[in-house]
Amino acid sequence: MGNVDKRNRLSEEVFTYKKTKDNKVFIYWMGKQVTILAGKASDKFLKSIEGKDHLETQLIMAKLTGNFKRGNEKDGK
Repeated sequence: MGNVDKRNRLSEEVFTYKKTKDNKVFIYWMGKQVTILAGKASDKFLKSIEGKDHLETQLIMAKLTGNFKRGNEKDGK
């Protein structure tokens, strides 16, 4: 995963997810909801992260959320 995460952001747990009772998956970036998976998409996601370590799970969520970040946003520090 060396070339994928050059700035080492995925080790900071920027993505989180929450599964609901009706099997929907809400994916969050820095505490803000960015996507909702339902039906087959949520099943596929949950199976894909099963048994994965932290960095692999972060990468899967980053790929699922798509191109909503372009790299030129400010951190707000």
